Amino acid sequence: MPVILFSLLALLGIAVGPAHAAEPQPWQMGFQPAATPVMERLESFNTFLSWVISLIAIFVLLLLVYVCYRFAAKRHPTPSRRTHNTLLEIAWTTVPVLILVVIAIPSFKLLYYQDVVPDAQLTLKAIGHQWYWSYEYPDNGDFTFDANLVADADLKPGQPRLLTTDNTVVVPVDTTVRLLTTATDVIHSWAVPSFGVKIDAIPGRINESWFRILRPGIYYGQCSELCGDLHGFMPIMVKAVPKDEFKTWVEQAKKQFAQSGTIDLARR
Repeated sequence: MPVILFSLLALLGIAVGPAHAAEPQPWQMGFQPAATPVMERLESFNTFLSWVISLIAIFVLLLLVYVCYRFAAKRHPTPSRRTHNTLLEIAWTTVPVLILVVIAIPSFKLLYYQDVVPDAQLTLKAIGHQWYWSYEYPDNGDFTFDANLVADADLKPGQPRLLTTDNTVVVPVDTTVRLLTTATDVIHSWAVPSFGVKIDAIPGRINESWFRILRPGIYYGQCSELCGDLHGFMPIMVKAVPKDEFKTWVEQAKKQFAQSGTIDLARR
């Protein structure tokens, strides 16, 4: 019964979650609204799995109720001595295998869709430090900047606590962004729930992912790998803007931020 209740609540949470939320909401049970094609597919696959889990749980519950009723001592005083039923044993072996195949096919397709980076129009490099992120734009002048947490005392109205950074990652909408991650000290993880992206940043190596934001807005995430004392204070703040506005921002950013003095691991 708890499994059925959990599954139904999960489905309800998906259905009634706050619209266009780019950050966690009080009492939220489902996902943040999808901002990328990857997250749309993840959300759809999760809904599909929730229905499968719920139907299995309901079937098992009904079967248990039937067995308890049918074989109660007062209705079945003499227990059966049967030990095997070939047809039943074939069924309870074959049916779970078929269910797993039905689950595996869309799962593998989704993994392939996430893992293969399409032709990108923009490269963004995220570098994890204890305890902040820095970003490089190798395709747009190779400038770099750090993004640190904004202290509670410095927050402006409307800025969420523990999610706001002093410098914001800006990317254009409707553009395939190639995301490269690495770190300088320990393992971090760059994660933005509404993008469907969660990828480790590992010292000495480059990991790769991608996203394509469908609509303008500000999207928040956090480091999702336990990386030390201030792990909970490494927010990610991404602002998606129209392409013309992004070009204007790039020209301003080139002047505002110094040229990258770090080794460009993306071009090794």
